[in-house]
Amino acid sequence: MEIVNRKAKFEYQFIQKFEVGIQLTGSEVKSLRAGKANMTDAWCLFQNGELYLKNLHISEYTQAMVNHEPKRTRKLLLRKPELRKIERRSKEKGYSIVPLRIFFSKTGYAKCDIALAQGKKAFDKRHSIKQKDMQRDLDRIKKLR
Repeated sequence: MEIVNRKAKFEYQFIQKFEVGIQLTGSEVKSLRAGKANMTDAWCLFQNGELYLKNLHISEYTQAMVNHEPKRTRKLLLRKPELRKIERRSKEKGYSIVPLRIFFSKTGYAKCDIALAQGKKAFDKRHSIKQKDMQRDLDRIKKLR
């Protein structure tokens, strides 16, 4: 199961991507496997030299005896050199850290793709919409033939 932040692709221009682990509880993992999560308003921040994922909504698991808080802050797991590199770059003006998707690796661990990103301007967003519309029209024409 894969949960994708579709809004991020429209709002940001990605500079560099990273694959990181997420520190989760048991009921959160079960809910993620069922696809019960929403990344629309999720964002990342640094606290005490560690990276955290805020505002990621993972619904409660109905069969769990002890459930989790749906919008709690979750720690992201990276190696120290990567963490320092991201922190240095994110402090520059105009850069943010954006979660892109959550998925399960081949070994069964929950992973998150994050990106060092720069916000798009209004004209960039209009260009993205125009490109998407043109691609949709081309796909329709191909299907008709």
